Amino acid sequence: MAAAPTLVESDIQTSTLPRLLAGLTNDLARHRQEYPVPPLSARPLGDITTAVERSGLRGRGGAGFPTGRKLRTVADRGGRTRKPVVVVNGSEGEPASSKDAVLLTKQPHLVLDGALFAAAAVGAAEVVVCVDRNATRALRAMRAAIAERVRTEPSARIVRVAAIPHRYVAGEETALIHWLNGGEAKPTFTPPRPYEKGVNGRPTLVQNVETLAHVGLIARFGASWFRTVGPDAEPGSALVTVSGGVARPGVFEVALGTPLPDVVGAAGGLARNLQAVLVGGYFGTWVAGDQAALLTLSSESLHAIGAGIGCGVLVALPASVCGLAETARIARWLSGETAGQCGVCVNGLPAIADALGVLVQGDHGRRGEDLLHRWLGMVKGRGACKHPDGAVRLVESGMRTFAGEILRHRRRGPCLESRSSIVPLPAREGWR
Repeated sequence: MAAAPTLVESDIQTSTLPRLLAGLTNDLARHRQEYPVPPLSARPLGDITTAVERSGLRGRGGAGFPTGRKLRTVADRGGRTRKPVVVVNGSEGEPASSKDAVLLTKQPHLVLDGALFAAAAVGAAEVVVCVDRNATRALRAMRAAIAERVRTEPSARIVRVAAIPHRYVAGEETALIHWLNGGEAKPTFTPPRPYEKGVNGRPTLVQNVETLAHVGLIARFGASWFRTVGPDAEPGSALVTVSGGVARPGVFEVALGTPLPDVVGAAGGLARNLQAVLVGGYFGTWVAGDQAALLTLSSESLHAIGAGIGCGVLVALPASVCGLAETARIARWLSGETAGQCGVCVNGLPAIADALGVLVQGDHGRRGEDLLHRWLGMVKGRGACKHPDGAVRLVESGMRTFAGEILRHRRRGPCLESRSSIVPLPAREGWR
């Protein structure tokens, strides 16, 4: 019997970008010209997992967990009677992010490449692509891409699309599992975790859209190719949604380790003087402008100041916009996104938003500030899911970064800038 073929590293020698955003197309034939992927039968499935492990790829959806480790864990949990499921997380409930929508809409076949390779690696018999039901263009593009594949590639018949509720926490992996199992799209800390018992009780791999797109590239070009971009400790590129006070807002692909000023430069540079940067989205961290200038887009750099890449969001706050008021607006919106599963969230987040509102209006006697600190301490680490902690992280960073604003409001009352806003706050919808 002939030896099993091995996963061969690509002979393409390049460290250039874009990778994920190269050759954007919805057409399968054109996609195959840009990203020619051999059939699954032409390579041992274990080598895909090994390649992903060697590549150093980490999840691009928030937590940054090693992707290869997740693949191997789910594969080990599966079996003939418990075929795993792959869930493609394209929910993108973060209002300041649009990177996943770009991939789903303009590069659906690359996402499907990664999803099907991941499914083969873990032995999955089903792939579910979860998309926000309000993202009509993304839903239409993904459904069309799947239909096109089914006509020529039998492996695509295991893929289906699920339109999920338009809620901030609906994209958390346990919320997706609850929804797909017929419940409400609400998250929980309660075991078992999805890799143990997920969709229909089977081991389930939940991966972000961008992460799987990278898997599609690694399966084709190899781990060494992937590592030609970015630092050794955190290789690869990432999609970043840059908005706020920049000349050209949008989604940009940059190498990890890129200085934050250069990321902003990719968006045409600052349109106005920079006061601060919101890093990582609404569960992220406000960073003062002078401090942001010294940081890079990397976990090591950002973790040193208590921040993280998160969902790949940078919002540049101009000096003309009140950072305290922006924080209060986000906190109020987040308080309305509670899943309603614990008193800490239901009562604590509105109380935090109320106290922030007092500061914005001018807390002449420190009543709001003292109350705010008390509520932050009561809420942190006590929720039924991660939603309260994410909100607390944002507010605490705002208290540090905009301490001067708090003092100024106390002395002078609300500022005129508090009437304008640069952060998007979408309408709220139901859980089903």
